[in-house]
Amino acid sequence: MSDFPVTALRSVELGTPDLAASVEFYCRVWGLDAIAEMSGKVFLAATGDDFHVLELKQSDRSELRKITFRVRSAEDLKTLFAKTVTAGCATLREPGPADAPSGGERFVIREPQGSVLEFVHGDNRKAGVVVANRPERLAHVNINSAEIDALSKFYRDVLGFRLTDRSKLMAFLRCNDDHHAVVLAEAPVNGLNHIAFLMPDLESVMRGSGWVVDHGYPIGWGVGRHGPGDNVFAYFVDPQGVVVEYTAEVLQVEDDYRVRGPDEWGWPPGRTDHWGIAAPKSDACKKAQISIGFSGA
Repeated sequence: MSDFPVTALRSVELGTPDLAASVEFYCRVWGLDAIAEMSGKVFLAATGDDFHVLELKQSDRSELRKITFRVRSAEDLKTLFAKTVTAGCATLREPGPADAPSGGERFVIREPQGSVLEFVHGDNRKAGVVVANRPERLAHVNINSAEIDALSKFYRDVLGFRLTDRSKLMAFLRCNDDHHAVVLAEAPVNGLNHIAFLMPDLESVMRGSGWVVDHGYPIGWGVGRHGPGDNVFAYFVDPQGVVVEYTAEVLQVEDDYRVRGPDEWGWPPGRTDHWGIAAPKSDACKKAQISIGFSGA
């Protein structure tokens, strides 16, 4: 396996105009647990061993405040920081103790297209368990980009990710055996497209989706099976307009995986997934996928 300096997508921080409503949704409906509060943030955990996977903070608008990645070693943390500075990233916090209950060492930068990225090493973990119908961890984050190729190059050359597949509108990037941890989607503006949470299996995606529907949130796209990554999916829009996905069965790849290009990723007319059963994406979901900006942008 490749020596990735970044080993995992750990967590995402969202700004929300209604913190209480967002916490209510992600705990009561989506299946996370509020595990800590600090500095005006609520930290939410999935069932896996990450201390938390989601941070929520009161904001004037719904926004993506930060994406956090776990780094392999203290030396890699130091090297990555130097590389991001050389690449022209704005330094928001220099390497030092993390100001979160998960602890560890971290640095925070803003990459050239506007998203805030945090890199941590030595953060606290918890005993992870698999619970049917509830998220285990984050699977991927999908970022809108007006210049996909430039942002893909940044992730590859500066952060050490590898390109796994490239469809007409998306680039899929990995930092471990998962087919993708970051997806870049072509869009007129930079921002958040959606956040995907890994479920234990297909049955959990189905039952979890049913629970969300029962609470008044319709499926925005799915249930279906994607092309690149081969993962099962169901998309929803949270109460503050953020698109979130339940997913499972993400393709595991090795270094001999052959990158496929746009000519190899396409569907027959009228089909949007492998199975051919997913209805077209709802207008509300499509609108939400291009409506969430980066904090400070």
